[in-house]
Amino acid sequence: MEKIKILVVEDEAPIQELLQFNLERGKYRVKVVDSGEEALTIAAQFQPDLILLDIMLPGADGLEVCKRLKADPKTERIPIIMLTALCEEADVVTGLELGADDYITKPFSPRVLLARVKAALRRIATSKPERNDELISAHNITIDVARHKVEVDGQDVALTFTEFKVLQLLSQQPGRVFTRYQIVDAVHGDDYPVTDRSVDVQIVGLRKKLGDSGKYIETVRGIGYRFKEEE
Repeated sequence: MEKIKILVVEDEAPIQELLQFNLERGKYRVKVVDSGEEALTIAAQFQPDLILLDIMLPGADGLEVCKRLKADPKTERIPIIMLTALCEEADVVTGLELGADDYITKPFSPRVLLARVKAALRRIATSKPERNDELISAHNITIDVARHKVEVDGQDVALTFTEFKVLQLLSQQPGRVFTRYQIVDAVHGDDYPVTDRSVDVQIVGLRKKLGDSGKYIETVRGIGYRFKEEE
């Protein structure tokens, strides 16, 4: 079986070595580059299954690289995990809005690294285009998209249009962090004005209606929200 390919874009040699060692130990095929320009060229040629992308790079930074990768049909579906410093919270939000799938804050443990990589690869492998007849099951929650119906432990839960769309968005990709602006874009409609601030209010109401199952909607401080993955 062909190994899963991972492209590492990082300009600090010690971190390059740490990433390459642990990823190869995890049985991945790894290619390392140290600039944004090189990453754009190699990504199209190497066609990695996942990209680990540092934000602070010489030349084109990680945000610019992410934007250009997501704009290219050849690389738009490759999942991207950003590597960030603790002080780069605003850049994390921007990166997620540009299409990055997740982020890892430096310093990180090898176990966290491999867990995040596996989760991102799993999400892309199981993701599929939305269908009107889609039935989503997550934990003890069942979402019938066609019937606009939600059940918790078999009991109907009445949600507003916006609450339903928020729950649908989050539950379709458990573990993925969505910013407030991404949520706004997903649920926006002419008859349903939603703002980034009102997303927090919608989440509070949604959690309350879901009862104990509201705990599966997790807050990612300073970023947004995600739906808890099943263990």
